[in-house]
Amino acid sequence: MTVLPRAFAWQRTDTTGGEFAALDDRRGLHARGTAFAADRGVYACRYELHTDEGWASTRFEVTAEGAGWLRTLRMERAAGRWRVTTGEQGDLERVLKGAPFAGIEDPDRLHNVLDVDLYNSPLTNTLPIRRLGLHRAAPGTTVTIEAAWILLPSLAVLPVEQSYEVLEGRRVRYRSENFTAVIEIDAEGWVTDYPDLATLA
Repeated sequence: MTVLPRAFAWQRTDTTGGEFAALDDRRGLHARGTAFAADRGVYACRYELHTDEGWASTRFEVTAEGAGWLRTLRMERAAGRWRVTTGEQGDLERVLKGAPFAGIEDPDRLHNVLDVDLYNSPLTNTLPIRRLGLHRAAPGTTVTIEAAWILLPSLAVLPVEQSYEVLEGRRVRYRSENFTAVIEIDAEGWVTDYPDLATLA
């Protein structure tokens, strides 16, 4: 296993939980992380993420686990297409009524997606910020993207439209559907404070 030179940790501010990620961001991003929360049942997830040198996501593997169940998801992008595979053990439905299936029935719906967005993960919010250079952009700069939103704990994958607007003082206004948040970032684009979600430890 490759030793990664940097590490970050975020503490959840909305519930018991947190996220730790070890990473190398010298030529794109390679990250390994662990997150846990007690917001929809008690669960933990472990993930590994790879991007190309331009910070477009190329591979994402995640395992989510709770009492009596375990799910896995693997996403790979090559030649402009995503391949999505899943696995399941136990019964998440017993813990979370109405839990959707892992993955996505039609991966072609992800045709325009270059970023993965793991549910409630500050790390993955940095992906489009770095890929689009928003941490260096002038205030008022606004971009709209389509991301692969990966729900926890189900690992269902949904294509969603997201917008990022650069504000003064190293802040970015994030919008997705009816949700809006003003995220604080550092000079490299890493999330330092996500209101009502998490703060960098």
